[in-house]
Amino acid sequence: MVKKVLILGVNGFIGSALTESILKNTDWEIYGMDMSDHKITEFLGHKNFHFIEGDITINKEWIEYHVKKCDVVLPLVAIANPALYVSDPLRVFELDFEANLSIVRQCVEYKKRVIFPSTSEVYGMSADEEFNEETTSLVLGPIEKQRWIYSCSKQLMDRVIYAYGVQRGLDFTLFRPFNWTGPKLDNIFAAKEGSSRVVTQFIADILHHQRIKLVDGGNQRRSFTDIDDGIAALMHIIENKDNKASGQIFNIGNPDNDISIRELATLILDLVKTYPAYKEIADRVTIEDVTSGDHYGRYYQDIQRRVPSIDNIKNVLGWSPTVTVKEALRKTLNYHLARPSAELNQQETY
Repeated sequence: MVKKVLILGVNGFIGSALTESILKNTDWEIYGMDMSDHKITEFLGHKNFHFIEGDITINKEWIEYHVKKCDVVLPLVAIANPALYVSDPLRVFELDFEANLSIVRQCVEYKKRVIFPSTSEVYGMSADEEFNEETTSLVLGPIEKQRWIYSCSKQLMDRVIYAYGVQRGLDFTLFRPFNWTGPKLDNIFAAKEGSSRVVTQFIADILHHQRIKLVDGGNQRRSFTDIDDGIAALMHIIENKDNKASGQIFNIGNPDNDISIRELATLILDLVKTYPAYKEIADRVTIEDVTSGDHYGRYYQDIQRRVPSIDNIKNVLGWSPTVTVKEALRKTLNYHLARPSAELNQQETY
């Protein structure tokens, strides 16, 4: 039975949304660590929420103590930013693989359940129409294309965790998010161009730059998944009724929300125009094509299509997504654009 949950990266996009769901819907206690708390401020006084500001590469004794103390461990700390994959690949590997490996080994040692965030990127450039957890081959590009270090680090962690499950009895679940989006994904008022995920990047581009840049024409396709759908799946995984989630790998995405990046840009732009305070800004926006080399540099390589098979999680846990891509984008825009316009004016427009 779940009583205590350790969330590392609790102030992140997934961590903060998961914290909200747990505190509203269960009596579980959360022990959380992150380097800041701006997304979880409203929960800091909650009797079941215990937060410490810290870094997983530094506060190792605190982490080990709480791995021992808690029933379930979610190591959600990672660099998930394509610009950094190519500009600082060693930092990506050191955090996403090395720092998390020590936490996984503690879960093995203390016989604790670990729920680890894999990624849809592990499938790489697979030609499958839908990516299946059991049958799809994981296809990555050449070594020179350093953007693959993120995918490779996550894939290696998947393999290590799975091996610990087979050889040492580690109770684990791997989940692979497919382009989760929603409020608190990124700070659109602080992020520089190219440093945030595509949905919030496009919103920031509209508000700050009056231009949207489409890498290689924006023909790449993604399956955008609402954060509330994703968190509902995670809650099933944590609860682990009848141990059905143990030893499983789950894609968590919405194949019905398959859309091209160009279509996404147009949809976001059209939605922004429905907010009277921002219509004039949106009317001035242009959409421009740029090459991946110019935008990210020579070490980048893109994935053309990313659509999940969700049969496994449907059959095992009974979960299905319900939120359309338009609804998910509307929720994201409501969160960002409901803030006072003065906040926009106070920020650097670069």
